[in-house]
Amino acid sequence: MKVIQYREALREAMTEEMRRDPSVFLMGEEVAEYNGAYKVSQGMLDEFGPKRVIDTPIAELGFAGIAVGASMNGLRPIVEFMTWNFAILAADQIINSAAKMLQMSGGQYNCPIVFRGGNGQAGQLAATHSQAFESFYAHVPGLKVITPSNPADAKGLLKAAIRDNDPVVFLESEKMYGDKGEVPEGEFIIPIGVADVKRKGTDVTLVTFGKIIKVAFEAAEVLAKENIHLEIIDLRTIRPIDYETVVESIKKTNRCVVLEESWPLASIASEISYHLQRYAFDYLDAPVMRVMQTDTPFAFSPTLIDAALPNVERVVAAVKAVLYRN
Repeated sequence: MKVIQYREALREAMTEEMRRDPSVFLMGEEVAEYNGAYKVSQGMLDEFGPKRVIDTPIAELGFAGIAVGASMNGLRPIVEFMTWNFAILAADQIINSAAKMLQMSGGQYNCPIVFRGGNGQAGQLAATHSQAFESFYAHVPGLKVITPSNPADAKGLLKAAIRDNDPVVFLESEKMYGDKGEVPEGEFIIPIGVADVKRKGTDVTLVTFGKIIKVAFEAAEVLAKENIHLEIIDLRTIRPIDYETVVESIKKTNRCVVLEESWPLASIASEISYHLQRYAFDYLDAPVMRVMQTDTPFAFSPTLIDAALPNVERVVAAVKAVLYRN
């Protein structure tokens, strides 16, 4: 094992795959000369040159379209968006071209693309730069959606995404690029669609993903002092979802809270809740509860940010509610 930053884990994944497969290349705003807006691609231009690490204009729709065409002709693009908020401009190519090409071509054309970049709130960036897009893209058949919560998962899942023959939406976080964690040495790949039990417990299953898992761990420590033991499941992959791991946990704990950094309507938490009432109803001893961002556009004010985001107190209250201890 070695301890590296989240950004370094992503860089290692891309670099190793570009060394292994000459059809892989990276493109996006400032990925080459500037070494990436968050220094994820630092040094890659020097190693691979300007034909494989390509700076693009500020034109997300345009370079996403180039990536779709390149992938249909045998290449494997990695497209970096400075943030997923900017990728709204490229949604036509992601949703109407990449996601649908295999079906519309009768199986003649795959689109092996990884679309990646920062997702969710990252401080005082206000409403148009603070959105979490997991449920937005998970809604679309033809896409795979991944949100890693630590450096090891980031590397293993990004390598799997680059090798996958379908378009993959890879959601990172600007607030996690400097996070450090242990990453295995050598070849390391995590299969897409497999959740991970990050903390074992007996009382309540807490399902989450992405950087908000930090709140789950903090809440688990608070609850442990009251002899309440959370089992924390990190979905890691949002499409496809590993329902089996969640259901098996519910069979043990009989209670569930879903923690998500997004709006409540049409959320991943809603999907998990439906699946559990459909396929694990007899094991539930309480209704599934959700802890979400408030149903408002994100604010600039720090006090309003704190009020909008899920926090430890809200998670603790939800856990106690499903235990009927309020």
